[in-house]
Amino acid sequence: MKYVDLDKTAAHAGLGALASAGKGFDFASALTAERVAKASVPMAGGLSYNWAAKAVDEEILAALKALADEQELIPKYRVLLEGEIMNTGEKRLVLHHLLRSGGKAATGKAVVHNGRDLGEFYQKELDRFSAFAGDVRSGKIRGSTGREFTAAVQIGIGGSDLGPRAMYLALDNWAAVNGKKKLSAGFISNVDPDDASALASSADLERTLFILVSKSGTTQETLANELFIKDKLKKVGLDPGRHMVAVTSETSPLAHNGAYLDSFYIDDFIGGRYSSSSAVGGVILSLAFGPDVFREFLAGAHGADKLALEPDPRKNAALLDALLGVWERNFLGYPATAVLPYSQALSRFPAHLQQLDMESNGKRVNRSGEALSYATGPAVFGEPGTNGQHSFYQLLHQGTDIIPLQFVGFTESQRKDDVEVEGSVSQTKLNANLAAQIVAFAKGRDDPDKNKFFPGGRPSSLISGKQLTPAALGSLLAHFENKVLFQGFIWNLNSFDQEGVQLGKILTKKVLSGASGDGALDAYSALLEVKA
Repeated sequence: MKYVDLDKTAAHAGLGALASAGKGFDFASALTAERVAKASVPMAGGLSYNWAAKAVDEEILAALKALADEQELIPKYRVLLEGEIMNTGEKRLVLHHLLRSGGKAATGKAVVHNGRDLGEFYQKELDRFSAFAGDVRSGKIRGSTGREFTAAVQIGIGGSDLGPRAMYLALDNWAAVNGKKKLSAGFISNVDPDDASALASSADLERTLFILVSKSGTTQETLANELFIKDKLKKVGLDPGRHMVAVTSETSPLAHNGAYLDSFYIDDFIGGRYSSSSAVGGVILSLAFGPDVFREFLAGAHGADKLALEPDPRKNAALLDALLGVWERNFLGYPATAVLPYSQALSRFPAHLQQLDMESNGKRVNRSGEALSYATGPAVFGEPGTNGQHSFYQLLHQGTDIIPLQFVGFTESQRKDDVEVEGSVSQTKLNANLAAQIVAFAKGRDDPDKNKFFPGGRPSSLISGKQLTPAALGSLLAHFENKVLFQGFIWNLNSFDQEGVQLGKILTKKVLSGASGDGALDAYSALLEVKA
């Protein structure tokens, strides 16, 4: 297996020679009904990926497949699934796929490390927190006053918050309508005391179960918020040990700790931004919606992981999405991408993808630590439609930068509670807006008034399905996870560490110790009245 920088590949030159065709792609004539019909790739969970509004023709698609083959994307994905060390910075395996595959890799192979079957370990933890959630939901496990829990609150930050929060919000309406919701859920992440205070003041603490999530057991913001909540519980006469569980690693200070009602474990092979399908997301989702719903979510993700093994990009949505993203970033020169879900349930999904993509591939050196001479991960942002249309779409349509767009839409709402106005219901209006935006971005509009001229040429993709269900959500999550790792392989990056977040933490500790040794740092600290 060879790990080669993108600009050292033979395919790089071939794609570079095609860049002018991509930049001058004629959407007005190319984007036809026939092209739209032929450009769909099946996904797991009842979803479909459509690339019709991308600036590619048959020659470009063939060149992208050549790049995928030369960079051995599928073989690299396969060995990652089976336990190869892929996190080269920390010398770790990358095993978030194994969390949802029933104990064996998506290839069917057991993953054994230092004599331990890790698939069995992950399945054991899944069974443990599933049973725990069932006991809480049934009333068998109660708070310190003997009352049933009616709410769960997750205390965590980064990957311990963004993914689980996005997944909870995505399924909240679906679960309520389908009789699955038992506990409401809340989240505390920011060390800003207003975050924890606002939630604590509005919660029925007597009936709230808190989930402390920190793999290392030393995350500063999370431990500060834990102490904040424990103080609130004690002040109203509640035993914190009967109102809090931990999700952590077996080697952390939180593990096997009698100060918690129970502890559930992950290991160093599960990165924070890839942890929604572990106990990090599973405990709160299982408490809120039930273990069966969480397992449906895992099944959707596993289905997507298996489809990602397909070597033909036209049959592998994650691989094709990754290749098209590299085409736009490195050969067309587009600096960002917007994620635009036309579903209010996915309101926090773009925020999760910001971390997933930008923390994974926001790197300037390759796997060996050598500086790269080409662009890597794009800036990622987004907002649900149609809200975004009344916010930043002005820049997307008529701004000086072309920003590729990733749309997500569903033919049915989750609640199916709608009203007809002016001949159509709101869901129909929502999807009419989505279809209109795809074509408007691609084809634009000529107008003698240059203020009303739309240049078009704005490429987009569309992921669509019938309804946002647990299986569809799992598929959607895994699609983007796999897209990001394929792009990391193309760019020859280590997509699984995040050294870029460490320097600020180090300097924060110096400030709080009172011995920073940096005059500018001390001056800024003084402006903010930071006292050691």
